[in-house]
Amino acid sequence: MGLVVSMTGYGRGEARGTRIALVAEARSLNHRFFEASVKLPRGLAGNEPDLRRLVQGRITRGRVDVTVTLRRTAAATPSVRTDVALGLAYARGARALGEAAGVASEVSVADLLRLPGVVTVEEGEEEDGEGAVLLKTAAAEALDELSRMRQTEGAALARDLGSHIDALAAWVRAVDGLLPAALARIQTRLRDRVQAILGETPADPGRLAQEVATWAARSDVAEELARLGSHLAQFRALLAEGGAVGRQLDFLTQELHREVNTIASKADDAELVARVLEARTLVERIREQVQNVE
Repeated sequence: MGLVVSMTGYGRGEARGTRIALVAEARSLNHRFFEASVKLPRGLAGNEPDLRRLVQGRITRGRVDVTVTLRRTAAATPSVRTDVALGLAYARGARALGEAAGVASEVSVADLLRLPGVVTVEEGEEEDGEGAVLLKTAAAEALDELSRMRQTEGAALARDLGSHIDALAAWVRAVDGLLPAALARIQTRLRDRVQAILGETPADPGRLAQEVATWAARSDVAEELARLGSHLAQFRALLAEGGAVGRQLDFLTQELHREVNTIASKADDAELVARVLEARTLVERIREQVQNVE
């Protein structure tokens, strides 16, 4: 038996290396399908495909946003880059300027090093292998925590949905018990209407009873109540099965809504119509909660 899982949750993971520490945060929200957004530090951008596969291996439905931040824990060795070609171009330009002006032009190496772009100092990057390992560790921890929260939320969803399903099942039984008396009232009302229309004109009692029964049958909602009961049984079975059942539950909720609306349109009895409002309220609560199920 699996667990019902919510599509909403949050998880955080951290991994520390010799020079850097990575913090991964994973957030998930409702979505009809699976969608992942990954934001990585510049030096780890090449690991995005692997991280997406890791997320997809844990989450089957919902929008997941994973953000990774990097913090340096030790000074990295800077790298110095000298643009020799640019320095030579500066030197040639200085000599050409001196000759054109008729003045001596002696450019030293020290002079060239001070010119823009000749020497650049770049901050040392983390060793790519270490960064990839730390990323996987931090992301896995964040996704583990996210999954635990989604399961906790899912258990609460399952309990709430179960209570609404029980209430709707009780409603079906109550309305089913009211149905014979309601149909009898409908037949009596129809018979009185026909008699009022006919007035003193005699009518065949057998024909009258047949017509009244035919019209009354149009208000019989026994089939809709039976289908509601069947849908509710399937709903319970899916909650017990667990896993990624959100789409199936959503389909069943649409069917519950359709049957209740049909009952409302067919029920030509004040008591039945009044009771339909209860069912509509329960189905709406079920619909709202099902939108959160993976």
